[in-house]
Amino acid sequence: MEKFKRFCLIFIGVTSLVFGIIGIVLPVLPTTPFLLLSAACFARSSDKFYQWLITHPWFGEYIQNYRSGRGIPLKVKIITICLLWLSIGSSVIWFVDFFWAKIIMILIALSVSCYLLTRPTLDS
Repeated sequence: MEKFKRFCLIFIGVTSLVFGIIGIVLPVLPTTPFLLLSAACFARSSDKFYQWLITHPWFGEYIQNYRSGRGIPLKVKIITICLLWLSIGSSVIWFVDFFWAKIIMILIALSVSCYLLTRPTLDS
């Protein structure tokens, strides 16, 4: 049973990490929650994966800053919110015809924006 649990946690951690990486490029998908989930799964299943993640040049500092409560860098917030509204705005205007889908997309953009704006800002 322990091996199965460990396998499941590693699988969820890797899957979450993939979604987190996709979220770096795709503004609708949040990066931080997926990276934090990966860290939590790896901490309980594989010290090797956990150490790799928290010392990774791109993800490690991001996770450590968030977990310690220091926050998200202002530049990251600005770029994320701009890309979010650019992608959702263009989709709503040019690509999505269904009215309720447009409303849902705008609500998602508002929610993600509010979430980012209410997180602490990391002083550079």
